[in-house]
Amino acid sequence: MRFIVHADQRQFSLRDKGAWRPGDGGWTEEAVAVHRLAVEPSSLSVATARSDLVEVDVSVSGAASPLLTGAEHVVEADLAVPGGEVTLAGPADYPGQEHRIAVSPGRYRVRVSYVESGPPDAEWHEHEFGPHYRYVLELWPASHAAPVEVVRLGEWDG
Repeated sequence: MRFIVHADQRQFSLRDKGAWRPGDGGWTEEAVAVHRLAVEPSSLSVATARSDLVEVDVSVSGAASPLLTGAEHVVEADLAVPGGEVTLAGPADYPGQEHRIAVSPGRYRVRVSYVESGPPDAEWHEHEFGPHYRYVLELWPASHAAPVEVVRLGEWDG
C-alpha cells in the first residue's frame, strides 16, 4: 500500500493505534546519527530527508523478504501492536488524519528502506531542501524481541 504522508519536522511515525510518544520520542543521539529511526514501545518514528510530503509504502507479510537492491539505507526494529491496528502519520497530523492499517495483534519486525525516488505523486513543496526518497516499511511477525539493527548504512546529511 502506498501512502502520501506529511513528514513535518523531517519525520513520520508508525505506531499501535493506542500508542502515544511521550518525552523525546526515542530520538537518542544514535537514533538521529545512525539508525534514522526512533524506537519506543509500540511506536517507531522514521527520519526523513525532507520536511515535506513523502511517499511511504507499507506491506505486511508472514516472513522477511529479500533486501531491496536499490535501498540506500536499511534499518530494522521491533514494534509491538497489541491493538491490532497501526497508524501512519506525520507529527502535525490531527487525530483522524492518520492512515490506519489493520494487522493481527502481536510483535512485528519492521524493516525501513530508504529508496531514492523522484517527487511524490502529490503537490510537494519545492522550497524544502533534501533529496526525495520512497520510504518502504515491511512488517512481519516476530517471535522474540531483537535490538535495532542497521542492515545497510547509507550516507546521511539529515
